[in-house]
Amino acid sequence: MRPRSRQLRGDSTTRARTCSSADVLDWTLENLSADDVARLRAIYEPLTESVRELIDATIRTEVDAETVAAAKAEIDAATARLRGEQVDGPFGVRFSTDGDQMAWGNVVIGIRNPVAPPIVVEQSDSGMFTDFHLGAAYEGPPGHVHGGVAALVLDHILGAAASSPQKPRLTGTITLRYLRLTRLGQLHAEARITRRDGVKTFTAGHLADDEGITVEAEGVFIQPRWARG
Repeated sequence: MRPRSRQLRGDSTTRARTCSSADVLDWTLENLSADDVARLRAIYEPLTESVRELIDATIRTEVDAETVAAAKAEIDAATARLRGEQVDGPFGVRFSTDGDQMAWGNVVIGIRNPVAPPIVVEQSDSGMFTDFHLGAAYEGPPGHVHGGVAALVLDHILGAAASSPQKPRLTGTITLRYLRLTRLGQLHAEARITRRDGVKTFTAGHLADDEGITVEAEGVFIQPRWARG
């Protein structure tokens, strides 16, 4: 099926949706320059960081009931102000006129998603890597990263290694081997392509803390029909 699009908010924004047998991706083409994107980032990224700090503080606070009630009232008021104007549904993926991808709502890398660590994926000679920090919001076993969060990060980094902006590839399967617990704190993840077979790309990678590798991963990522040209 060919992509569909419809115009939103005058001539400034176009929404396009791609699909195979069902709707898969939803993106918006914004009439934004690189300067516009930088301006928006400067507005919203500090807000996200403040909410991220709020999440951490909520988990670890031991203040009295009166202080909690006062903080809740302030948070509720701030939430109401932010809901004064908002998009319907999730943020989606947006592209500027310069081709910059703005996956700002993404749960792993989104600069507007306080649930995201966030991680910044970088390229090396052999594949992709990221150095990042996980705090109290990502705890499973006491003092350690939840196994599902480890899987989330590894799925993303393996997918980044398998994909390119021109050729997206989606998770077919991912296999994890947990070697030991992963301590909360500063972490490293990396991934590389091991082979390709038609529309399938095979990847391998790992998560590590300061004592070494904690989780190994292998994945198969598939180029969807609508992206095969």
